[in-house]
Amino acid sequence: MSKRSFASDNNAGVHSEVLEAIKAANDGHVIAYGDDHITARATKAFQKHFGRDIAVYFVFGGTGANVLGLKSITKTYNAIVCAETAHVNVDECGAPEKFTGCKLIALPTPDGKLRVDQLKPLLHAFGNEHHVQPRVISISQATEMGTVYTKKELKALSSFAHDNDMFLHVDGARISNAAVSLNASLKEITADAGVDVLSFGGTKNGMIYGEAVVFFDKNLAADFKYIRKQGMHLPSKMRYISAQFEAMLGGDLWKRSAAHSNRMAQMLATELAKIPQIKITQRVESNGVFAIVPARYIPTLQKKYFFYVWNEEISEVRLMASFDTTEEDIRDFIAVVRKTVK
Repeated sequence: MSKRSFASDNNAGVHSEVLEAIKAANDGHVIAYGDDHITARATKAFQKHFGRDIAVYFVFGGTGANVLGLKSITKTYNAIVCAETAHVNVDECGAPEKFTGCKLIALPTPDGKLRVDQLKPLLHAFGNEHHVQPRVISISQATEMGTVYTKKELKALSSFAHDNDMFLHVDGARISNAAVSLNASLKEITADAGVDVLSFGGTKNGMIYGEAVVFFDKNLAADFKYIRKQGMHLPSKMRYISAQFEAMLGGDLWKRSAAHSNRMAQMLATELAKIPQIKITQRVESNGVFAIVPARYIPTLQKKYFFYVWNEEISEVRLMASFDTTEEDIRDFIAVVRKTVK
């Protein structure tokens, strides 16, 4: 068995309950492209968590979910405002710009979270034909820095957006971790907070693959089935994505998996903070730990438990806990750290 690492929750395996759901779905022939009973049940599971009036569409991956969701609510002369650390800005190879035609306006933030005061200066562009027109505020929940927007912060952003004829889009690759961190339901931090479009992530929380685009106003999704097909994200054998989502949302697997990875991150941060040479740099609010580790020790540590360097200038590393991270993994890693940095 290969050793678990702290590099990414994408590196984790697949939850056994998800595998069982896929196995159960692999029975006979069903109608393709989502016209099947499993997809119908998965859709009802989403409605249970997010509200009956939503529209939900399943896609292959997170970048596709973000890009297609943004495409559905923008025109090419619009701008999408995001944090400079946002996945849409850093880790999607220009796909949002290429496929939406929009300009990304990336704002600096120390913790991955946008504030309304940062957005107000953008208002001067409205109505000026020489400038792109800001149309979407895109945030990550949880952020790429492991921090979490509170319900109050989400409501402030959505109110600003709606007051200025804009939309609030959420990249929810780790939204389950955020909900657990806030002790909130999924609906409380999306529909109730004024979110317009959500990319709901499953891969980082124990699924094989598959994400969902959730619209809280069905009118915004009027053309999405065409956008999804043209965007090459219409799965033919959709039942295998749907079965995974039914396993996650039909019960409380989404919450159990996220709660575990969050707890493992807290444990990891607590133990690292006891080592004088290590400095935790961000609030640990989901399943990520950011810490400054003296650069000379990093290669040795990476050979034993691989992880990524987040900021080489300050020697800041990112350590991610997963649904299958164990306390033993953390104890072993901490022992290696103590032995290496002594």
